[in-house]
Amino acid sequence: MFKETRLYSILNNKCPRCHEGDFFINNNPYDLKDLTKMHLHCPKCGEQYERETGFYYGAMYVSYGLNIALGVGLFILTVLLLDLSTTTFLFIFLGAVLLLFPWIFRKSRLIWINLFVHYKKPLT
Repeated sequence: MFKETRLYSILNNKCPRCHEGDFFINNNPYDLKDLTKMHLHCPKCGEQYERETGFYYGAMYVSYGLNIALGVGLFILTVLLLDLSTTTFLFIFLGAVLLLFPWIFRKSRLIWINLFVHYKKPLT
C-alpha cells in the first residue's frame, strides 16, 4: 500500500509514474558533482521527467516552503523550547539550510513532479 503513494516516490527518489526507476542518476544528494543530474526519462517505464522547458522553476516554491517549515521548526525548538537567543537560532538555521541544501533541492523537484504525474499500477 505504501508503495502506491506519492510519499514513496519522494522518499525513495523513484519515478512518480511506476515507482521503480530512479529519478536521479546518483541517489546521493551530497555528491555535488551529480547534484542536478537527472535521467531524461524513467529507465523502467519511459516516463519523461523534463515535462517542458523551465518545468522545475516551480520547484523553487516547494523549496521555499520546505525552508520555511525548517525555520519555523527550528525556531520553536531553539527559542521557545530551549530558550536560546534569536541570534543563536539564526546561526543554527543558517547552518541547517547550508547543510540540507542538496537534500531540499532534490526533494523539492520530486515533490513538484509528483504534483503532476500520478502513480500507474503496472499491468501484470
